[in-house]
Amino acid sequence: MMKQKLSLYFVMGSVDCMKDPLAVLDEAIEGGITMFQFREKGKGALTGVAKYRLAEKLFERCLAHNIPFIVNDDVDLALALQADGIHVGQEDEAAERVRDRIGNKYLGVSVHNLTEVKKALAAHADYVGLGPIFPTVSKDDAKQACGLTMIEHIRAHEKHVPLVAIGGITEQTAEQVIKAGADGIAVISAICRAEHICEQTKRLYEIVMRTKQEGDR
Repeated sequence: MMKQKLSLYFVMGSVDCMKDPLAVLDEAIEGGITMFQFREKGKGALTGVAKYRLAEKLFERCLAHNIPFIVNDDVDLALALQADGIHVGQEDEAAERVRDRIGNKYLGVSVHNLTEVKKALAAHADYVGLGPIFPTVSKDDAKQACGLTMIEHIRAHEKHVPLVAIGGITEQTAEQVIKAGADGIAVISAICRAEHICEQTKRLYEIVMRTKQEGDR
């Protein structure tokens, strides 16, 4: 079930958008995203009440379309909204502690190697986000790209872990990422920066779903 939800995972905050974030999300939902993460970080990011209000509106959109709404690295916000889950990185609050705080909500953890995957699973993470797969422009603090071989390496040792790949993934590379063993792709700029968001999202969705089906044969 989680592996299906991760198929096309859209990550976004106000600083990533070239127009109203609500309009961006509406088009992405129409295009077929299967999961959404509110990631309000970076220069000029909203804080306090403004951040809460935007999260609330985005969450309403996701609720209406039955799309899991995940909050990045803000457990208090996730709990206040009653969001579907939380996603934390290696430098954020420890996954074990987050799991204690959120109960049975979804817990996602950013990982860069097999050791971190094993730690995330020990903390009862529901999925891991591996990356950056390719060099990325969306995150100021992104680590060095780990490449497709890291997906293959993790999949060889942890066959069943729900794994979404993130970092520099485009329409041109999405197929390779799924073939390497990812259950889905997480994208920021591939959707946010698209001229026609709905159409671009549809194309990404079709590539992922077709490649996953081919792999199941």
